[in-house]
Amino acid sequence: MQINISKTKEIIQGRISQDKLELLSTPAGTVERVATFKLLGIHLDDTLTWPTHVNAITSKATKRLYFLKQLTRAGVPCQELLHFYTAVIRPVLDYEAPVWHYAITQAQTQQLESVQRKAKN
Repeated sequence: MQINISKTKEIIQGRISQDKLELLSTPAGTVERVATFKLLGIHLDDTLTWPTHVNAITSKATKRLYFLKQLTRAGVPCQELLHFYTAVIRPVLDYEAPVWHYAITQAQTQQLESVQRKAKN
């Protein structure tokens, strides 16, 4: 199996000083060391905290709220707006929540809830 160096990333998690570790190298080249990356739709960082992920999903959901607002202005019935929210916006906020939701801060929880409040208005 050949490794695609442009798609391969290395992340060091824990209290190990990254300055003392050599970069991972393969016959194809050196693997890039990163502090954050996206894996299967979840933004991971080297400290296993979730601000990058929460910011990304709230940004994505907020962009989709624009379409909900446009549908509201167009006079779409409330039931259809609810269907749009549950099919298009809510999955963004809930995706893989069992993995990350237990470890988010109160401020991050409020950030997620603010998106839901905006959808309600």
